[in-house]
Amino acid sequence: MAPIENADFPRMNGCLDSTQPGPHDSRHSGKHFGASGPPNPSGFTLRHQLCYNAPDQLITNMEVPYNSGAKLIPDFARQEERFSSAFSIVRHAIAQHSFPAASVAITQNASLIALKAFGNFVYQSDATGAPSLSRSLRQGGDFEVTSSTLFDLASLTKVLATTIMAAILYERGLLDLDAPISGTVPEFLDHSNAPPDPRRRNVTFSMLLAHSSGLPAYEKLFLRCPSRDQLLHAAFTTALTADPATRAEYSDIGFMILGVALERISEEPLDHFCQREIFGPLAMAHTTFNPPPNQRPNIPPTADEREQSSGESGADTPVPEHSTFRNRIIQGEVQDENAFVLGGVAGHAGLFSTAADLARFAHAMLQCGAGAPAREAPTAQLPILRPETIALFTQRQSEPPKTSRALGWDTPSAPSQSGKYFGPRSFGHLGYTGTSLWIDPDRQLSITLLTNRTWPDCGNQAIKQVRPRFHDAVIEALESL
Repeated sequence: MAPIENADFPRMNGCLDSTQPGPHDSRHSGKHFGASGPPNPSGFTLRHQLCYNAPDQLITNMEVPYNSGAKLIPDFARQEERFSSAFSIVRHAIAQHSFPAASVAITQNASLIALKAFGNFVYQSDATGAPSLSRSLRQGGDFEVTSSTLFDLASLTKVLATTIMAAILYERGLLDLDAPISGTVPEFLDHSNAPPDPRRRNVTFSMLLAHSSGLPAYEKLFLRCPSRDQLLHAAFTTALTADPATRAEYSDIGFMILGVALERISEEPLDHFCQREIFGPLAMAHTTFNPPPNQRPNIPPTADEREQSSGESGADTPVPEHSTFRNRIIQGEVQDENAFVLGGVAGHAGLFSTAADLARFAHAMLQCGAGAPAREAPTAQLPILRPETIALFTQRQSEPPKTSRALGWDTPSAPSQSGKYFGPRSFGHLGYTGTSLWIDPDRQLSITLLTNRTWPDCGNQAIKQVRPRFHDAVIEALESL
């Protein structure tokens, strides 16, 4: 699909502004900026200025307007009464060791109607948890999760960063969704280590976004590729396992390649682009790749990759299979090993954020997407994308048959992790670490659930039962009012 027409106006921050650079302006060329950063006409927070506010500051700042037609207004004074059943499901899941930590945000009709944190960074029984946790735990600290706690979003990176970056470039006329990926990533056709595959020339950007490229779901490239360049080459040359556009298979490999392609089109790193064009304009001040080292102790750990000594379990005690790739506690660094080798910034994983920031993001999608409420004036500023762009990227694809995928996003299908109530125009995504975001434009509703279910290892799959029950309880509570 070719870029939309009339996309030559400047939309650096999602609104019409003749002072902002257009797509061919040298200020938008992706060159490195000096210490003062890029032009900042809107005054939003740049990456090197990121702050990690206390919970009360976070809630207060929710009322600060950003590039949107409406504020997201806090209105969660009655959340315990309204969502007692849904919150009980989360508390019970923590008691059953489905995950140790959780953070929830619910928005409806431009209001933040729930913002609640549950549990602790690790289970209470983990007295020897992450090194940064264990000393405080022994001294009586409980490391309770707060509304400002960052979580590893895992594959939510695909939609909050990579997919929205693709949509912005498409809207500006810089990305043709039907163009072959090999035009931007010629390494995709490299056949130095395998016979040439003519099918690879048919793989397009839209196929990567819709997970229909024919690439496999996942490979442990990190085990044989110790450097970024080696791992990217392995991803570029991963063999197809199906003809393009004939099978929908969720693919991390495809989004790794897509992330690099978008960087080449925009001529700047993915994290720089997303901070300036997405997270900054939406006032998502707690959203970042590679949290700074001094903030890592304040982030729930996602994995214990330490090698277990023979004395830690009896001969008849099964030891859950888990990664020992880094041989340490994974806390405040990306859990995904492929993304780690890529430097913590990748098209498929690497982003950290809070439930409140995801609520801001979801509110922006609802404000400019299909079914958005009418604005008071035609000149009201839009969030980062046009309604028709959001509609294009969140509509379920017609091919391959029986796919539930949109462009980057997923849509509800029975049975769905979104539960049984999200409508047919809803869209959302999951993250491997136990994170999720679902948005229903007809209900003007979004539900964010962040956990660290992969602690201490990824064998626990109980969240697959918890997540849909939680979503159902939220909607049932709303519809009973």
